[in-house]
Amino acid sequence: MLFWFTQYLVRFDSGFNVFQYITMRSILGALTSLFIALIVGPFLIDSLNKYQIGQLIRSDGPQTHIEKAGTPTMGGLLILISISVSTLCWADLSNRYIWVVFLVTLAFGVIGWVDDYRKVVKRDPSGLAPRWKYFWQSVAGIAAAVYLYVTAGVATETHLILPFIKSFSFDLGWFFIVLTYFVIVGSSNGVNLTDGLDGLAILPTVMVAGALAIFAYVTGRIDYAQYLGIPYIPGVGEVSVFCAAIVGSGLGFLWFNTYPAQVFMGDIGALALGAAIGVVAVVVRQELVLFIMGGVFVMETVSVILQVGSFKLTGRRIFHMAPLHHHYELKGWPEPRVIVRFWIITFILVLIGLSSLKIR
Repeated sequence: MLFWFTQYLVRFDSGFNVFQYITMRSILGALTSLFIALIVGPFLIDSLNKYQIGQLIRSDGPQTHIEKAGTPTMGGLLILISISVSTLCWADLSNRYIWVVFLVTLAFGVIGWVDDYRKVVKRDPSGLAPRWKYFWQSVAGIAAAVYLYVTAGVATETHLILPFIKSFSFDLGWFFIVLTYFVIVGSSNGVNLTDGLDGLAILPTVMVAGALAIFAYVTGRIDYAQYLGIPYIPGVGEVSVFCAAIVGSGLGFLWFNTYPAQVFMGDIGALALGAAIGVVAVVVRQELVLFIMGGVFVMETVSVILQVGSFKLTGRRIFHMAPLHHHYELKGWPEPRVIVRFWIITFILVLIGLSSLKIR
């Protein structure tokens, strides 16, 4: 909305043209969401405490987590508020990519809110039944996939691009819908599984979102896209503003979520953020790069799959506990050590992902 207002003000002063640049609006988007999170955060935490919306702790988990019982959860609401206000202020709302990534994020946030509400307000430990959670995730993921496929304006929007390989582009056809569905739903659940320690999930999400902002920007610039040998997709550069809003809101949330956490994001935040980076990776055609940069989310998910599969097939567990971060806790690693080392791993993987822009 402020973007449109600045367009109007250009009539009176050409200096307002600076707000037409995606780079400028991305910076403002990040700062806006950051400050909203920092300002609203204390009030939200007080409200969650007032209504006793506290985290339930697994009895079979690490004993060090017992003291976290009652810590306010559903803090992901703070993230969604920050992202929403910032995106609506600084993004070009006539851009269809903005609405796709924005609505997918909100849809998964609603699913997470229902799950959290049943767990912490209704005191139902199971929350939203897994089959219903997966059903509504599937509905949202398929709807986004079908829309992106039907409205594709250029051929490269539905092509598979391999990182580090020059001039390879494979037309996915209808399989684009299948791939998109799995990327969005898989990314959403991957972040959700990672969200088990203070700050563990949010900073990797911020780093991945920041890298995707760069991919979105260069993919939406024909000169940069041609120079780097990546597909040019008109209009997708605007998604940088949305990614910047994720970065700002994530850092603002981390202010309160860092060890020891004052608030947890809950499913409302984890499911939404995971879906957000998943759908952004799809629209910028970097699903495989997301697989690299989000390696921490991938290994957390794989650890759960292996643990469940091994126990059902052999009756034995591979890890002390899944997801993987709990395994290292039970091995004796202090929580901050697990968190920071996973952050460092993500930083390295994000740099590797970004290097695919040039190494081809």
